Amino acid sequence: MIQLEEVTGLATTHLETDPSIGKPVHKATVAAFLKLREAAARDGVDIVAMSGFRGFEQQAAIWNAKWDGQRTLYDKESRPVDHASLSPPELARTILLWSALPGASRHHWGTDIDVYDGRTKPESYAVQLLPAEYEAGGYFHDLHKWLVANMGRYGFFFPYREDRGGISVEPWHISHAPVSVPALESLTVALLEQAVSRGDIHGRDTVLDMLPEIHRRYVKNICPPGPEVAME
Repeated sequence: MIQLEEVTGLATTHLETDPSIGKPVHKATVAAFLKLREAAARDGVDIVAMSGFRGFEQQAAIWNAKWDGQRTLYDKESRPVDHASLSPPELARTILLWSALPGASRHHWGTDIDVYDGRTKPESYAVQLLPAEYEAGGYFHDLHKWLVANMGRYGFFFPYREDRGGISVEPWHISHAPVSVPALESLTVALLEQAVSRGDIHGRDTVLDMLPEIHRRYVKNICPPGPEVAME
């Protein structure tokens, strides 16, 4: 069970860094991810963790850079968006298409991991984490097909498998359901308000005004694990 500070990325007591994974993940997720990776390797797929845990401050740095126009914004089709053309609420919604609000990122829990296939990644290629890389013709399409067919047996699912009107489709983002499902249930609007109020978040007043919408549309609004996903 993840504690309240752990849910919002303000603690690291729930994490473990396995040398073979190379990224901090939840203690209860390590064994499941290793089994997932071993099974994939037997089928010629090399699952590499590009990111695991991301703390509140790291998420705030991403958010603030996008809020200030220092990082490129994208729409749902991965096309650049003009920062200057957006009102504060529009800016928040545009950031939320691809980046979670600090305190609300699933990466805070250490249960969610961004992955790519080390076998099919060209040596000099910088992984972009864009849908095209995981679609037919993309470098990581074989990985995606393998995950769809197999990851449920190890307790993993795609929380952003399809567009539900919130966060964009992320075929690289897998989640360990036995831990992430209860973590999501514990992340209430009130808890998120506490985290946002105490953090260095640019556009905080706008965010606080929008918090019920953000929680409903960008936090709770995921593709839940199906019956094929092992919950133990």
